[in-house]
Amino acid sequence: MNIRPYVQLARPSHWLKNAFMVPGILIAVFFRPGLLSFDTVGGVLLGLVSACLTASSNYVLNEILDAERDRHHPDKGSRPLASGEARKSVAYVLWLVLALAGVGLGFLLNVPFGLACLALWGMGLLYNVPPIRLKDQPYLDVLSEAVNNPIRLAMGWYSTGLGKAPPLSVAVAYWMFGCYLMAVKRFAEYRRIAHPETAARYRSSFAFYTDERLLESIMFYAASFAMTSAIFMTRYCIELVLAVPLVAFSMAYYLHLGFKPDSPVQHPERLFHQKKLMALVMGTFVLCALLLFLDLPGFRGLFDPWITRGG
Repeated sequence: MNIRPYVQLARPSHWLKNAFMVPGILIAVFFRPGLLSFDTVGGVLLGLVSACLTASSNYVLNEILDAERDRHHPDKGSRPLASGEARKSVAYVLWLVLALAGVGLGFLLNVPFGLACLALWGMGLLYNVPPIRLKDQPYLDVLSEAVNNPIRLAMGWYSTGLGKAPPLSVAVAYWMFGCYLMAVKRFAEYRRIAHPETAARYRSSFAFYTDERLLESIMFYAASFAMTSAIFMTRYCIELVLAVPLVAFSMAYYLHLGFKPDSPVQHPERLFHQKKLMALVMGTFVLCALLLFLDLPGFRGLFDPWITRGG
């Protein structure tokens, strides 16, 4: 049996998305500097392996249930199940094996991390499996897929050994940021297919979407991200305000890419080929990481009100 199609089903190229665990690790160390040790590194590495296997289980299920629809997509029609290279019965076995391995390793690390793994896998079921199948519902398709962002944030946080949950403000901000990325991807896909009826056969939510509705949702998610991340900044680390221009420019450039014909944002796993975007992302990440641990004396005072409430 040729195993190449089954490796493709697991989408190892998409494991890069688990880099979204890194901010959770950094924020955990921000709150508990003593976490930085060799023992922590071992737990983080085990957590990354667990996350990759769990995510791959979801990718396999996605291809099993979407094979027929993928045949209506100009690019996804060449996927292993859609093209007939892989057998569905073997794919189901692969889905279960990857799930057991990923979630099992998660609980081996610690219970909160295992529960986060289980949540990631469970969202794969809610997103893909009828009759719920959230990916077919307008707006819920974006909200449910992007919720994997705060789940990965929590996985990064729990991989360090912390038991309590991360701050709600950063979790919601991370969710809204993921929604922004996913909505731009939907917008690019919709424009790429360029025919409403064909788009609806590929993804049911596209029967409702229009360019205008997708752009309105992008604006909503971007504003929600800005407002909720501001709560975290003002309460815990005001120095992060200095990164706002670079964050905003990176998001604007990502939207710019979404307007390009056959936009690269349709394939997040290939975005590393976009040199300008990668330079912006890496520069933004490094700046935010530095500011997270940088204490600027008197900087918070610049944002204090001139008068107190009721004064």
